[in-house]
Amino acid sequence: MRHGKYPFVIGFLAAPVLLYSVFVIAPYAQAFQISMTNWRGLSAPKWVGFDNYRQLVEDHRFWQAIQHHLVLLIALPLITIAIALFFSFMLNVAGKSSGGKRTGVWGSGFYRVVFFFPQVLAVAIIAVLFQTVYRPNESGLINGVLMKIGLDPILFLVNPNIALWSILGVLVWQAVGFYVVLFSAGIASIPGEIYEAAEMDGASRITLFFRVTLPLLWDTLQVAWVYLGIAAFDAFAVVAVLSVDNGGPDGATTVLALEIYRNAFTYSKYGYASAMGVALFFLTITFAVFTLRVTKRESVEY
Repeated sequence: MRHGKYPFVIGFLAAPVLLYSVFVIAPYAQAFQISMTNWRGLSAPKWVGFDNYRQLVEDHRFWQAIQHHLVLLIALPLITIAIALFFSFMLNVAGKSSGGKRTGVWGSGFYRVVFFFPQVLAVAIIAVLFQTVYRPNESGLINGVLMKIGLDPILFLVNPNIALWSILGVLVWQAVGFYVVLFSAGIASIPGEIYEAAEMDGASRITLFFRVTLPLLWDTLQVAWVYLGIAAFDAFAVVAVLSVDNGGPDGATTVLALEIYRNAFTYSKYGYASAMGVALFFLTITFAVFTLRVTKRESVEY
């Protein structure tokens, strides 16, 4: 610090900024450049301008994937946050007060481990596990039970009307544990005196949740919604492993990441795949900025 704080700060920031520029900004810039070509990976790229984007507008599979992302964008955050909030409230607040400190329901420590367990597993492994859960015969976890009691099996991944919702169920199951931990950390930072004061005023468990916990967790909820929205724009691993015919049946579960992979590595249309990637980039950024602007509010001090 004897030579000035600015050289000191720049010295620490130089390496991270350089690494970020090389491994993040440069690939993004290259993707924008490739999206303006018809590069197929073997020959020199030929400049085609906005032809790939014009083709994108007319691509049925692209718009089909966008529709699926819109469904996931609404359903995934809503369902995951609702379940995670309920569980975190039960694990941290719903029990009896002990020494002025709120406690969760009996066995809450064990439940925390159980809920977080899916986070230990890779997403691809979770998708493989749910192949067994959704199997359409007696060896399937769900259909095996249904068939033993005389009911017809449910074709979770074959029926186009429920295939996407089956994928959504896996995404929710995989994500809930992380947000239970996230919301639990947020609840732990709320002073116990606030809950005690509310209970002295006659607040019920429902009132505590909606009038105390929910408002004081708003910033955490905002972050969770953005994270889950970004996850809704991905879902590549789960769809690639679980879906019939890579996004089927008949494109009923396809997502943009899968279409990018298919165009790049199956059809060798790297320019067109890059154009899809650029579209996905702008959709994700737009969602994040829009969500942060709409949900912005004054922070609550306590």
